[in-house]
Amino acid sequence: MTPRSRFALLAFLTAGLAFVVVVLGGYVRLSNAGLGCPDWPGCYGKLGVPEAVGPGSGFERPLEPGKAWKEMVHRYFAGALGLAIAGLGLLAWRRRREPGQAVGLPAALVALVVFQALLGMWTVTWLLKPLVVTAHLLGGMATLALLVWLALRQGNVPAPVEEPGPWRKWALAALGVVAVQIALGGWTSANYAALACPDFPTCQGRWWPETDFGTAFTLWHGLGVDYEGGILDNTARMTVHLVHRIGAVVTLVAVGGLVVALLRRTRSPRVRKAALGVGLLLLGQVGLGVANVVLGLPLAVAVAHNAGAAGLLLSVVVLNHVLRPAARAVPDNAPAPAAHTGLESA
Repeated sequence: MTPRSRFALLAFLTAGLAFVVVVLGGYVRLSNAGLGCPDWPGCYGKLGVPEAVGPGSGFERPLEPGKAWKEMVHRYFAGALGLAIAGLGLLAWRRRREPGQAVGLPAALVALVVFQALLGMWTVTWLLKPLVVTAHLLGGMATLALLVWLALRQGNVPAPVEEPGPWRKWALAALGVVAVQIALGGWTSANYAALACPDFPTCQGRWWPETDFGTAFTLWHGLGVDYEGGILDNTARMTVHLVHRIGAVVTLVAVGGLVVALLRRTRSPRVRKAALGVGLLLLGQVGLGVANVVLGLPLAVAVAHNAGAAGLLLSVVVLNHVLRPAARAVPDNAPAPAAHTGLESA
C-alpha cells in the first residue's frame, strides 16, 4: 500500500469515527440528555460520572446517571475524533512535499474540530440554545462530509470518462439542498418541534395551520434562558415543523430528480451506482420522517432519521466526487510538486 493510499485509509477510518460521533450526538439530543452533565468538559467536576452529587457542590441540576453517561460517552468519542483529526493534520503536514498530498483540507478540518469543541461547550453552558445546538449538528455533518471527501480525493479513484453535461452543477446544488434540509431538521429538533404536527400529511388537522415565521426563526433569544424542552409557543413550533416538511418535499424533488435523470441518461456504471445509492437513502429518509410523526417520535426511529441524514449527505458527497474527476492522476513516485490543498478539483 502506497503512502497516499494509507493516508486515504486513515481518512476513511476517521470518517467512520465521525459518523459514530454524529449518531451518538443525535441519540444524546433525542433522549433529552444534552444537559446530563451541566458542566464541560467534565461531569459535575469529574472526568467520569460521579456516584452522587451532594448539597453544596455548586450544581443546581440533580444528577441523573443514565443521562450523564450518555453525554460523557459522546464526549469521549468526540475527543477521540478530535485527536484522530489532529493526527491526520500532522501527518499531512509532514508529507506536504510528497506528490498529491492534500494539506489545506486537513488543516481546515483541524480548525473545524476545534470550533466544534467550542460549540459543544456552549451547547451545555448556554443551556441548549437552539442556534448553538443546530450549529453543532451542522459542524458535525460538515466534519464527516469533509473527511469522506478528503479520503475519496486522496484515494485517487478514477472517475468516469464522459461528458458531465449539467450533472456536476446539479449535484452541487443537490448537496446544498440536503445541507439546508439538515439545518431545518436540526432547528426542528433543537426547538422541540418534531411533534408540533402529530398527524400526516396535515398539521393538526389543517393543510396550512396558523403560522408565526418571525418567532419561529428568531435565531437569538438571549443568554441565561434554559432552552431544555423549548421556549416557543405552539404556533411557532408548528411553523418550524411545517417548514421542515416543505424542505423535505423540495429535497425529494431536487435530489430525486437528479437521481432519475442520471439513471435514465448516464452510461457510466459508477455514476449509476452512486445515483442509485442516493435515491435509496433519500426514500429511506422520507419514510423515516413520516414514521417519526405517525409513530409519535420513537427514539429508535428518530436516531435512525438522524443517521439517515448523515448517510444521505455522504451519498451526495460521493456522487459529487464521481462526477468530478481529479485534474490528473499523480503517481506516488512522481517528482514532488507544490503541496496540494485538497480542494483544487472541487
